[in-house]
Order: sequence, then C-alpha cells, then structure tokens
Amino acid sequence: MNVWLVRAGRHGEFEEKFLQEGRVYVTWDHLSVDIGKMTDRKQLLETMVNTYPGSKLRALQNNVSQVWPFAHAMERGDLLILPSKMQASIFVAEISGDYQYAPQGPDPFFHWRSVKWISDAIPRSNFSQDLLYSFGAFMTICRITRNNAVARIEAMRSNQWRTENLSDVVGGRGKALVESRLPEEATDADDTEFDIGQVAQDQIAATVKAKFSGHGLTRLVDAILKAQGYTTYVSPRGADGGVDILAGLGPLGFSSPRLCVEVKSEASAIDRPTVDKLLGAMTKFGAQEGLFVSLSGFKTNVQKDLATTFFRLRLWSATELFEALFANYDKLDAEIKAELPLKQIWTLALPDEDSGD
Repeated sequence: MNVWLVRAGRHGEFEEKFLQEGRVYVTWDHLSVDIGKMTDRKQLLETMVNTYPGSKLRALQNNVSQVWPFAHAMERGDLLILPSKMQASIFVAEISGDYQYAPQGPDPFFHWRSVKWISDAIPRSNFSQDLLYSFGAFMTICRITRNNAVARIEAMRSNQWRTENLSDVVGGRGKALVESRLPEEATDADDTEFDIGQVAQDQIAATVKAKFSGHGLTRLVDAILKAQGYTTYVSPRGADGGVDILAGLGPLGFSSPRLCVEVKSEASAIDRPTVDKLLGAMTKFGAQEGLFVSLSGFKTNVQKDLATTFFRLRLWSATELFEALFANYDKLDAEIKAELPLKQIWTLALPDEDSGD
C-alpha cells in the first residue's frame, strides 16, 4: 500500500468537486491525451512539450513525474491525502478505481480515478509536524514516502482520526523505510521546497491549541473582535445559552452589525446541527448575524450548505481565525501578545512553474 498526495487546484477551487463526486482528477489544462495507453514517460514528455510550448524543460519533466504515476502507479486500496485550501483540514480517501480517460472533458477534467472518502475534515493539528511537512510539498501529485507514513496514517484511521499518539510517532521514526520507488516518480522526499507559510501556521495552531484551549479560545476571539471595533459581552464558563460572545459595533455595542458568536476548540470538525443551534440563538438574542469559530474546522455538509446562510452567518476555521489574528495583532492587548508572541517575516514567493494546477 502507498500513500499519495493530490491537490484540488492551486487555490482549492476543485475541492468541492473532488469531494462530492468521489473522484480525483489531474488538473493540468489542455492535457487531452490518453496517458494510460502510453508505454513510457518519454511519450508523455513529448506530449507536454507540444501542449505547453515555451515551458522550461525542467518544469515539464517535473510535471511528467507527477502525472505519470496517476495513470500507471496508483493502485486500488492505496490511500490518498487531500489537504484542504478551504480550511485547516485534511481529507483522506482510499483509491477505489483504475485510471480513466474522458476525452470529452471538460477541460481540465480529462483524467480521473474514483475514490472512497474514508474521513470527513480532519484537523491538521491531529497530524504530527513531520507528516504535515510531507503534506506541504510543493507538488500537485506525489507519493508520501517519509516517516513511516502508511503505518501511521492507518493507525490514525483505526483510532477514528484522533490526534496521533506520540508512541506511534516515536516508533515510526525508528523504523527503516523500505521503498520500491519508481524511477522519476515525484515523492515528498524529492521536494526540496515546502510551504513555509503553511508550516508557520501549523506551528501557531499548535500553540493556540495548547495555550487557548476551552474557554481560552473564546478569550482570544473576544480580543480579536475588540481590536476590530466591537464592544462585547462574554458568557461565563459553563452553559452559555447557545452563544459564547455577543458583539456590537461602537463604544456601547449598539451599532450594527450585532453578532452572536459561538467558539469551539474541540478536536473534531463541527457538524450541521451544531451550526443550526447558533442560527436559533441569533433569533433568541435579536442578532442580525452570527459567527461560528471552530479551530478544527467544519464537516463537508456544513461547507456545502454555506450559500444558504451567506447573509446571516460566517464560519471561521483556523485559516480565517489566523487571518483575523494577523490583521489585528498590533491592536491586541498586551496580555494576549505575551501569551502568543508573533513577529512578521518576509520571504521570497516561489514561482508556480512546477505545478500543473
């Protein structure tokens, strides 16, 4: 068994399609040729040279090393990792079908495999940092080879995708990893660059999870809302009547918008009935809008129905929470800054020439 990484577009634009259809696709534009009928990688390289004139040879070779295994190396029963761009979550699937070529497309959906999603949104924080490094490889398709990934992900699967057990991680690092690697196949070990921004966010998420668990996360969200100009009321610890924070703009909080805010720090993604409770509480408290903050993200059925509540409700997973945190960090009170010390750094933005999506 192998573990594969597949991305659903550079910005996650195909994520819902992958999840809803139970398929994963090669998302290289204009690549309308049956790769399954090709007998060697040179044929695919020649096709890419003709399809993408002017591209650098190194970039095209990199693309071949990613696309070729999709048709010729993946097997039924292999595991597949889909890092979400919509929230700080990971989806896991089992490959259930052979390579398929659909000449009618539409572009870029010429190549696909059927998959069975065996998890809903799993918080990134449930995975150890060394696995997250592999998931952050700057490639659209690759095989995860490092850190005994197959056994560790299977162990998490048997444990209902709970946070990885430390003894499993230590044991995995101590084992020699034997791989029958295909020549010129893209793997996480080949990738010398990784998403430093995502690595930093994962580290911040681990710190927030440790220092602001339970009611502490409510305190952090409250500090961000105050920095945004809201006057707030925070429910005491314990039963909160359906909301953790009431917030209104202005010095007295009487101006619009008026928010009901629910904050959850538990390790599992939030389901639709839990979100619906907040919608009910908004009526109870006379609020115009609601904000649901979940450090572990939301299940796919919540994301799917988000459009129906667009003018009433916003969802913050860790991604949106940190965007608000970074934008307002300078305005936070000194106590919060002392607990969560951050500094801004600048780094070179690498070009995406080696990515097909």
